[in-house]
Amino acid sequence: MSANENTNVILCGVGGQGTILASKLIAAAAMSNGIPVKTAETIGMAQRGGSVFSHVRLGQPEVSPLMGRATADLIIAFEPAEAVRQLAYLRPGGCVVTSTRPVVPVSAMTGGPTYDLEGILGLLRTRVDNLVEVDAAGSEEDLGSAKCLNVVLLGAAARVGKLGLSIEDLREAIHQRLPQKLWELNERALGYA
Repeated sequence: MSANENTNVILCGVGGQGTILASKLIAAAAMSNGIPVKTAETIGMAQRGGSVFSHVRLGQPEVSPLMGRATADLIIAFEPAEAVRQLAYLRPGGCVVTSTRPVVPVSAMTGGPTYDLEGILGLLRTRVDNLVEVDAAGSEEDLGSAKCLNVVLLGAAARVGKLGLSIEDLREAIHQRLPQKLWELNERALGYA
């Protein structure tokens, strides 16, 4: 990606999944490449498993960090229902990279409406022409950790070419932002799948 190109990215999930760290890694990678970047996060009840989302705008120094409806080029979803919540922001022809593992809300576990994973994934499959599904359970088993799903999803987004950053750009950001003891695991996560 050059500094003249624009990319709008929404990252969404629930508290504790690493959504904010992922947006910081994207921002660090962009800045290292001389790409203007703006971010904004909404975390609300994140510590209690609530929705978390970040807007990341690359290459647009003159605009607000918040994007309007139908302007996101890419949604990176750590949880499938959160992807559905953010679909109004996806531009026509945009891409969604989503984990296929649900984080079932407490209300569904205590007698509220059930969590219909197949219905949620089915909705994404019918509404999104460019959908990348990532097997979060498989990545956790293969990598030996659930704590790097955020980096697995960033790697998937970079590989499909919609993030505007390369795997190497993200690797450098990991080295800048994370302690050295986490580098090896996160580098494997970048290359997963």
